[in-house]
Amino acid sequence: MQMYVEWVIAAALTCAVTVVAAFILIPILRSHKIGQIIYELGPAWHKSKEHTPTMGGICFILGVMIVMAGFFIKEALSGKNAENWVPLAGTLCLAIGNGIIGFIDDYTKLVKKQNAGLTERQKLMGQFIVAAIYVFVMARFGFIYTSFIVPFFNVQINLGWAYYPIAVVIIAGVVNSVNLTDGIDGLASSIAMVIGVFFVTAAVIYGGRQTGLCGAILLGGMIGFLVYNHHPATVFMGDTGSLFLGGLIIGVGFMINQPIAMMIATLVYIFEMISSLLQILYKRLTGKRLFKMAPFHHHCEKCGWGEVKIVSVFTSVSVVLCILAFFGLNGLYIL
Repeated sequence: MQMYVEWVIAAALTCAVTVVAAFILIPILRSHKIGQIIYELGPAWHKSKEHTPTMGGICFILGVMIVMAGFFIKEALSGKNAENWVPLAGTLCLAIGNGIIGFIDDYTKLVKKQNAGLTERQKLMGQFIVAAIYVFVMARFGFIYTSFIVPFFNVQINLGWAYYPIAVVIIAGVVNSVNLTDGIDGLASSIAMVIGVFFVTAAVIYGGRQTGLCGAILLGGMIGFLVYNHHPATVFMGDTGSLFLGGLIIGVGFMINQPIAMMIATLVYIFEMISSLLQILYKRLTGKRLFKMAPFHHHCEKCGWGEVKIVSVFTSVSVVLCILAFFGLNGLYIL
């Protein structure tokens, strides 16, 4: 019961800090004209969103950092073994590292007005470096193994050293998937909220304190952010927020050593990235478009779907995928 109370407090505080931070930050962003840039290639009706304040991900990142700082201070004062919290600390650092990359990108293009910010190659290189450091540290402390657990079959496939570069690619891939999904009001944050519930549910069933904390702060942060990010959004999370979210979500997958199950839960995000890759490949091969526009949520818009419908359908699919992923979990690895 004490653990559950801890999670509820963590979620409530993260939500509260996010709401208050956004209330303070949005007017500041607006006054400094730090608004969303809508490119000509995007849907024409998105022009109405131009100059909507962005970089709002700072709000829930601030909420997460304050709450988790308080938690680690409490644990340190209690005299418990700090090494037990390496997975949680490492996952938070993975999220923050990616958030910093996103912040640099947002800052250079929105504040410094330097074209489109970081290049795709620069962002990807930074993500690979952050992911590699995360995998190295987790492996060094014995919290990452070299086996992939196959959901539903309770089978482990040991890849030896080949596991580590594959892990880095998966982490960078999911982080970019979340980034690509953040294209319409409330989409990335609504899916992340569902994944937060998934983490908490898994932790309740299997008794994973660290997993439950991650779920609680993710859930609280997204509820707080959706107060301002639901359609019509008054703030966007920017690359700062979406890259942080991607790092936190996939970090938990590796923290509990079940990245395949985590990829099932995040399949909507991943499909968004796959749709963009397929669009590029198909156009290079045929000169035509496979989708009306990529990523896939823009294809749905071109087909006449409204933003609320897209968010509702994509979020509902995420609920089904998270339920499926839940039944594929191996409870022995839930920290």
